[in-house]
Amino acid sequence: MTDDPIRVLMVEDQTDLREMIGLALRDFGIDVATTADAQEAVALLQGDTRFDVVFSDISMPNGMSGIELSEHVARDQPQARMILSSGYARSQLPPLPEQVEFLPKPYRLRQLVELLRQA
Repeated sequence: MTDDPIRVLMVEDQTDLREMIGLALRDFGIDVATTADAQEAVALLQGDTRFDVVFSDISMPNGMSGIELSEHVARDQPQARMILSSGYARSQLPPLPEQVEFLPKPYRLRQLVELLRQA
């Protein structure tokens, strides 16, 4: 096992939240790339960078949800774990794909970091 930092792609449409969580995760030694929507995320997923985890809100602007994004992750970077987050209860959401993990909002930063670090 190497000590390479975990590479995370975080998709969050709220700028302040995206920057705050991105900085906090970097403080924990996690390598974070951030995008404001799923379309930007798909462009990164189709690039050369391999991610260990993709973390996204379910409700996203510009026509692509986190659930749709998870289909791109499964196709373009099948090695990556997909974690979706929402303020809605899981029972209020459409069914999530089998491989997708769920983190309810509001979450604590430590919860997120522990989830990201799980192998």
